[in-house]
Amino acid sequence: MKRFALGFLLASIAGAASAADMTAPSVAYTKAPVVSPVTDWSGFYIGAVGGYGSEDTSDPLGIKGGFGGGTVGYNWQFGTVVIGIEGDGAYGDISSSATADGVSATAKVDSLATVRGRVGVAFDQILLYGTGGVAVADTKISATAPGITLSDNQTQTGWTAGAGAEWMFAPRWSLKAEYLYRRFDNQTIFGIPSGSLAINSGQVGINYHF
Repeated sequence: MKRFALGFLLASIAGAASAADMTAPSVAYTKAPVVSPVTDWSGFYIGAVGGYGSEDTSDPLGIKGGFGGGTVGYNWQFGTVVIGIEGDGAYGDISSSATADGVSATAKVDSLATVRGRVGVAFDQILLYGTGGVAVADTKISATAPGITLSDNQTQTGWTAGAGAEWMFAPRWSLKAEYLYRRFDNQTIFGIPSGSLAINSGQVGINYHF
């Protein structure tokens, strides 16, 4: 009995030593895939813009027409939130004319400009944003009658608000589409108060990001 117990003890010790000498099984590690960084909207950009505007009125003589110009701006990005400031200026032919009893009258917006803040959310290459700020417009009113020509130019200031979407379709290049509502202060034409001016506009643009 003692010999059996001793033999069992020696066998157990030998087995434990043999197990300790065994090499630990190797573990295979798989390198995690490299994830490409999302689109970075931060930085300075310049671009071109063009669109169509019409007076916010039911009057068939309300002014309407196209415009085109340039854009400059700067963005700051915090995670998916993008905050920026943008300015644009455009020459236009947003106008209307009427003739009656030999008298012709024309109202025209020669140029438009805005300085706006932008706040949006980026979904990688897509940026959705709201915008608002200051609007400026140069307007011209003229009238002609036999032997008489009258003309009056005004620079009007007001505010603008709207929304848009921008798509970074290639490195450093983006396309945008936006809607802006512009409302200008009351003006006086030929010494007569003529009320305020409101314009709805849709515009598209292309930007280069530095």
